[in-house]
Amino acid sequence: MIESNSRLVLSTLLMYWAGPLMTQTPACHARSPESIDIGSRLEPFVDRHLIDRLDGTRLVLHAPHDEGPVLKFDLPWEGPFCGYCTVIKDDEKYRFYYRGLPAASRNGSSREVTCYAESPDGIHLTKPDLGLFTVSGSNSNNVVLANAAPVNHNFSPFLDTRPNVTKDRRFKALGGTKKSGLIAYASPDGIHWMKLQEEPVFTEGAFDSQNVSFFSEHEQCYVCYFRTWGGGVRSISRTTSKDFVHWSDPVAMTFGDTPREHLYTNQTHPYFRAPHIYVAVAARFLPGRQILTAEQANELKVNPDYFKDCSDAVLMTSRGGNAYDRTFLEGFIRPGLGLQNWVSRSNYPALNVVQTGPAEMSVYVQHDYAQPTAHLRRYCLRLDGFASIWAPYQGGTMTTKAFTFTGKHLLLNFATSAPGCVKVEIQDTDGKPIPRYSLREARELIGNYVDHAASWQHGTDVSSLSGRPIRLHFVMKDANLYSLRFRP
Repeated sequence: MIESNSRLVLSTLLMYWAGPLMTQTPACHARSPESIDIGSRLEPFVDRHLIDRLDGTRLVLHAPHDEGPVLKFDLPWEGPFCGYCTVIKDDEKYRFYYRGLPAASRNGSSREVTCYAESPDGIHLTKPDLGLFTVSGSNSNNVVLANAAPVNHNFSPFLDTRPNVTKDRRFKALGGTKKSGLIAYASPDGIHWMKLQEEPVFTEGAFDSQNVSFFSEHEQCYVCYFRTWGGGVRSISRTTSKDFVHWSDPVAMTFGDTPREHLYTNQTHPYFRAPHIYVAVAARFLPGRQILTAEQANELKVNPDYFKDCSDAVLMTSRGGNAYDRTFLEGFIRPGLGLQNWVSRSNYPALNVVQTGPAEMSVYVQHDYAQPTAHLRRYCLRLDGFASIWAPYQGGTMTTKAFTFTGKHLLLNFATSAPGCVKVEIQDTDGKPIPRYSLREARELIGNYVDHAASWQHGTDVSSLSGRPIRLHFVMKDANLYSLRFRP
């Protein structure tokens, strides 16, 4: 089988290098009984949803780059036990929410408050003096919710994108513990919050973590992902609602045939460039996996109850329903250099990945939990850069499953080395090249682009194939392919 695959890669690459001397790729695909309709949606390569065959190429996970601290939890009402952060991109403003807690206490303590920071770019943050609540003897603070125990333990807001949502409820949030259930809040501006009702809207969960919710454009309902226990590990369930008040019976999430691991927070949210795909940058927790000695913890001034475990962040995805895809079991964001990064409940990601530049997106991670140096850091990736199809210098190919599309141009997010390249052939469902779109007629793509049109000798127009089941066959050398989409 390995020999056969090698011959296939070699023959395809020879065809590419030979140019007009060779015209066809091997017809090695069985007819697909049903094609996937991707319309004009962006399809990032975060799973194998569109991938039929990889020969000499691999689907690889990319590590975000640490851009350093953006927010110190250094005010008297914030402190070492700040956590459960959320970032919301609201037009040109970035809104940050997080629990303020200066000292360890029971879940739902009256000392917990919800703090707020904002930024024009997601990089430079400020803490506005809001004057809404008296905390620590002063109303000069950045607190947006106080005296609301136990809601402040894990208050988790979102920007409601449901069509025709009323202006006074543009923002919504859930918070609470097992004892209280989840309490629903709404806000016109993300600053002033009010309860939707006194009674909890949902009560069937552990809730001792960040309970995240959003309106799903894909499923046309509100969705909430929350902490449960299953198989002896911290796990995740979900519930749905049409009105944010009445919720369905919870359903446990599945993880395919993968090892069960403790997932402390799930941070599931629609990817802003492809909302039909939910991205979960989850905190993976390893109870009892102790790295620091008591002496080392004392030197770092770690709370003595919070150094005997460690954690990192993993990437999961979902396309709706109660299934997560765990294509990648490896760590997405590893703990950094220094023992301060290896304490309990550190490295927990904030909710939401947001765009912070023309070709950049950011994810935020809390560091140094239970330490005087507790803070939030920013990590960046290229747009769609969670993962990619990677080809080495020797070259390789990737062929998609059969699908239909709507549009006129095939836009690719890719990067090559100077000698690297990408070429695209459009095939029928049997794997035969479609005239005018064969490999020998494809133009070589070289460079680094987020949206670049694939082209052939006749140009970039693929509208004649719109609605027809096709496959894409990529021949790549020293290159990464991050996503594809069809546009008018």
